[in-house]
Amino acid sequence: MSEYYQIAVDGPSGSGKSTLAKGVAKKLGILYLDTGAMYRACGLKALKSGIGTKDKDAVEKMMQDIRIDITHEDGSQHVWLDGEDVSSDIRTPEVSMAASDVSAIPCVREAMVDLQRKISEGKNVILDGRDIGSKVFPNAKYKFFLVASAEERARRRLLELQEKGNTEVTYEEVLSDIEKRDLQDSTRAASPLVKVDDAIEIDTTKIDIEETQDLLLSYIKE
Repeated sequence: MSEYYQIAVDGPSGSGKSTLAKGVAKKLGILYLDTGAMYRACGLKALKSGIGTKDKDAVEKMMQDIRIDITHEDGSQHVWLDGEDVSSDIRTPEVSMAASDVSAIPCVREAMVDLQRKISEGKNVILDGRDIGSKVFPNAKYKFFLVASAEERARRRLLELQEKGNTEVTYEEVLSDIEKRDLQDSTRAASPLVKVDDAIEIDTTKIDIEETQDLLLSYIKE
């Protein structure tokens, strides 16, 4: 049995997975891997290339010529697409929907899962995404599933976008995007968003990030 462990944090878009995982990684002194950022990079590549994000053949061809790298600098994860730091570019609603589209294509998921396992090898790591506990690390020592109401997730996402200078997007647009993405992520054929039986569910609708972190850490016994 490996001496290293994985913490899997799954859940829908905007449930607080990334913020939680970053805080837990810092607290435990382990690696944090934002897997959703990898799919966003694939979505961004499709948009930049002018190909349909649901065009299976075109996306498969694109994946033969894509390079995604993950670096960690000063405690922050940076995502590189074909040699360019796209850490900020991948956070728009348009890229979010594109990521949901391309992630439903099997070759994309296979490539990203391979990369996630490769980066995590030989490390204690916390990963957040849609299929960490079900697909990437089904034998992870700790599995959590975060949920929150769509309205609360939209409120958080809007605030996040506004803080980054995007003041044009409306609450209604963000809520609509989240509801569409929820439907896509939970009904796709390839690794749909699902709560596995051995995952601990945490509802973050009415608790803040510090309370969520304390609750998750209470389950971690090294």
